[in-house]
Amino acid sequence: MNIQWVFLLFLLVGFPAFAQSPTNKLSLDEAIAHAIATDPWLNGSRHREDALTSESISASTLPDPKVSLMAANFPTDSFDINQEPMTQLTVGVSQVFPRGDSLALSSRQKQELAEQEPLLRQNRQARVTAIVSQLWLDAFRAQESIRLIEQDRSLFEHLVDATKASYSSALGGARQQDIIRAQLELTRLDDRLTVLRQQSESAQQRLSEWVGGLASLPLAQLVPSQYGDEPASVGGQPDSDRWLYEQVNRHPLLRALDQRIDAMETGVELARQKYKPEWGLSAQYGYRDDDPMGRDRADFFSVGVTFDLPLFTGKRQDKDVSAATSRAEAIKTDKLLMARKLMAELDTALVQLQRLNDRRALYAGQLLPQMSEQAEAALAAYNNDDGDFAEAVRARIAELNAKIDFLTIRIDRLKMIAELNYLLSKNGSEPFPATSREHAEGLTP
Repeated sequence: MNIQWVFLLFLLVGFPAFAQSPTNKLSLDEAIAHAIATDPWLNGSRHREDALTSESISASTLPDPKVSLMAANFPTDSFDINQEPMTQLTVGVSQVFPRGDSLALSSRQKQELAEQEPLLRQNRQARVTAIVSQLWLDAFRAQESIRLIEQDRSLFEHLVDATKASYSSALGGARQQDIIRAQLELTRLDDRLTVLRQQSESAQQRLSEWVGGLASLPLAQLVPSQYGDEPASVGGQPDSDRWLYEQVNRHPLLRALDQRIDAMETGVELARQKYKPEWGLSAQYGYRDDDPMGRDRADFFSVGVTFDLPLFTGKRQDKDVSAATSRAEAIKTDKLLMARKLMAELDTALVQLQRLNDRRALYAGQLLPQMSEQAEAALAAYNNDDGDFAEAVRARIAELNAKIDFLTIRIDRLKMIAELNYLLSKNGSEPFPATSREHAEGLTP
């Protein structure tokens, strides 16, 4: 299979597969949907797009014509309209025609600026999806860690009771220090639970910024868990860096900057129109009354054309074009910096994901089974009076720590996939397809 498709298959946009959770629990799907639906930034972007679209229509329209009404050349001694032959009542109309293609270019520039807003919304939705996914996963990690510790706490309580019974029995081999050690471990577990509850509450408060009161709901026990095939080594494939750069270059944020560059380059063309004259057309009709003898006087009609002469361009038009060109080049620099930033973040995320995959395989295949065997063996040895109680407790604590570490690795992996989904987002559309070998998989070890 082509490496590009293989890589796309394992990346999930928004984690499409979820276990159905009860209505009183918050799933990741619901958190993301609510965050996007209530994000005020998206509404603001739509308003900006509507405003720019309306302005593009307005910018393509000629300026309003001007009408003038005038009483001209009235004699000041009598203000009689028929005393002097030059006395007249005039009405005129004038129309200005902007320079060159200024109207069309102004309209195009506004439209190009409007077309960046859908791309910015795609970027925002992808970013919100990544942020909410990571915050939800942080809260889920704390919740599941609490569940794991509470499960083992019941085992330690049972161990304390058994140790006390063995100590009080003449046949038992338990010592007083064994009871104290078991109680101490229970106290330590209580402290860890307190710390984890603090982390859980902090994560819920951070999540509430995006989902409001829904953050106080318990989280669904299973997270999205359908994974496509992962490439063994993207970096080892021919031209993989180039392929990744092509993917990043289609990121909505960079495409929005492309739209802004187009608008700035249109602004350069618009500035060049200032070298062309601005034209004006005027027409005027003048009414004259009959003379004092009652003879008819001819009315007047005037028509004229006006235009300016952009002769002194060195400190005006040249500077305007230079400024517009510099603005366009500045946006191109911004795009280059953003592309480098996204590429660096992508490389970092891929390296971290590979290491997390290695650790996940190590824990699942070797470490967790070995920890479980060690804990069972240490406890069996103690029960048979052939082992040390402290060693049995340490083995049980080590197994619990390994389970929590494994949970953390898997959560960090999902958070990294969420970040990769954002970095490789193109259109913010449908999730990438998955393979036929997908399987439902809970996060808890």
